[in-house]
Order: sequence, then structure tokens, then C-alpha cells
Amino acid sequence: MALQEIHLEDFQRIDLRVGEVVSAERVEGTRALMVLRVNLGEEERTLVAGLAPYYTPEEIVGKRVIVVANLEPAVIRGVKSQGMLLAADDGQGHVSLVTVDRDIAPGSRVR
Repeated sequence: MALQEIHLEDFQRIDLRVGEVVSAERVEGTRALMVLRVNLGEEERTLVAGLAPYYTPEEIVGKRVIVVANLEPAVIRGVKSQGMLLAADDGQGHVSLVTVDRDIAPGSRVR
């Protein structure tokens, strides 16, 4: 499958930030959804993510993840999601959060 190329300017419009997950809980009545509170340095945001089949809330809390901070908010199951965290999916049922490998402050910009 050929990937669609984007211009550098398109990529530069995406604001990627390091966020620290401060709380996580499953959304009742759903198979996959979790509500996360993520510290982005200057603010905390709520994110809704389909991670419940792959992680428990306890496994996620404390992780430093990569967040698309300038994504337009969306209401998912009645919860306003204010960003998106990045995860890799191998198509074989394995999902892994995109994290940082050193202690870096929440809110740090990913370049």
C-alpha cells in the first residue's frame, strides 16, 4: 500500500506534546473506551481513548504519552475529548502507547 505523502507544513501544524496520565477509568457500557485526565504542563485535559482491551487504568496512570494537543475537541459517549494520544497497532491485536524514554516535563513539545 502506497502512503499518501504530506507537505512538511502540514506536519508542522500538528502540536504534539508530552502528557502525563494522572487518572484513567473505563467508560461504563463500552467495551473499549477509557476516560483519561492528562497533565500537559500548563493544563489538564480529558481524553477519551479506546485502550480498555489493551491496558488497565492502573497500567496507564503515570505514563508519559504523546498527545495531539491541537486536535478539534469531540464529544464521545457524552464526554468531551480534548486531544488524542498516540499508540501503535500492529494489526495482530497488539497495541502500544507511544511514550518517551527519558524523564521529560509534561507539556514538552515533540519536534
